[in-house]
Amino acid sequence: MRVPCLNLEQDRERTMIFSSPFVISFLLLVSVPVLFVLAPRILPPKTLPSIPDRDEMDDLALFRRTTLASSGAGGSGGIRRRTAAPPKIAFMFLTNSDLSFAPLWERFFRGHERLFNVYVHADPSSRLRLVPTPSFSGRFIPAKATQRASPTLISAARRLLAAALLDDPANAFFALLSQHCVPLHSFRFTYDAVLADSGAPPAAHGDAVLRHRYRSFIEILAGEPGLWDRYIARGDNAMLPEVSFDQFRVGSQFFILARRHATMVVRDRRLWKKFKMPCLKSREDSCYPEEHYFPTLLEMQDPEGCSHYTLTRVNWTDSVGGHPHAYRPLEISSDLIKELRRSNSTYSYLFARKFSPDCLDPLVELADSVIFRD
Repeated sequence: MRVPCLNLEQDRERTMIFSSPFVISFLLLVSVPVLFVLAPRILPPKTLPSIPDRDEMDDLALFRRTTLASSGAGGSGGIRRRTAAPPKIAFMFLTNSDLSFAPLWERFFRGHERLFNVYVHADPSSRLRLVPTPSFSGRFIPAKATQRASPTLISAARRLLAAALLDDPANAFFALLSQHCVPLHSFRFTYDAVLADSGAPPAAHGDAVLRHRYRSFIEILAGEPGLWDRYIARGDNAMLPEVSFDQFRVGSQFFILARRHATMVVRDRRLWKKFKMPCLKSREDSCYPEEHYFPTLLEMQDPEGCSHYTLTRVNWTDSVGGHPHAYRPLEISSDLIKELRRSNSTYSYLFARKFSPDCLDPLVELADSVIFRD
């Protein structure tokens, strides 16, 4: 009976030793540096919210339908257009608040109903209090939640492109705009400028749909300050091997794409699997995926078919928190409109942002005498 008693006493001694404050403190001190070394390898990096799987599946189904419809029309331009229908511009509004400038856009569109279509992607969480005007009524597409520093803004733009491609074979250009954008010229001036001789290389074959290769108006820049920080926003090597740093581009979120490029964006899977990855929380200030995906994709696939500049004017001189200057009513004047039109590119700017909602009345006052008088 002495052996069991002896073992019991030894167990008690071990328990007392390992439960003593000294030993516990020692083990804690040793474990801290071990955890510091191993934690980054064991725990996943802290990232910003990613796109929900359900949203991604819905989008893929939409994009497949669009791709199949485009493929059935001969491939590289999109759905075959009826010869009697003139080419149209699809005006695509990406918004998370009221379309405050809809009355101004109505005056812009008036009399040109055969030459345009309107599409609106409104964040489901936004509460639109204003009654849509005729051109916007019934033009809302199925939408998903969007947020800054997130690939959801890319997804929303791709949704708009897919909806416009499927909706009307006559849509030849696709202009992405925000609720804060306003026109700087008349509709006829805008339409003629976009459809003017593009300078893009002609199609290699004689398909009537593709004979005239329109150019896309999208800003594509390389070597900009802070570009490296943006490139590694998802992780140091996250973009490889699909996108090397020398292929990574930046540009304005707002663009006008020709139909073949809109189809190209909707078909893409290769680059999207990289750009849909969420950014690291620690690099949130460098996360602007919507300013990189489109210029990078088009620069890699058809650089000669792009203007490399945008036709939407933005004032970044006193930006705050990544937001551009927002014009207020007292700033609205004929001189401002004329200044906003000025550009170093082939065409003057056609649109401008960002305007506060209370700018509507002074802008409407200038509509006929200045804005729509080219």
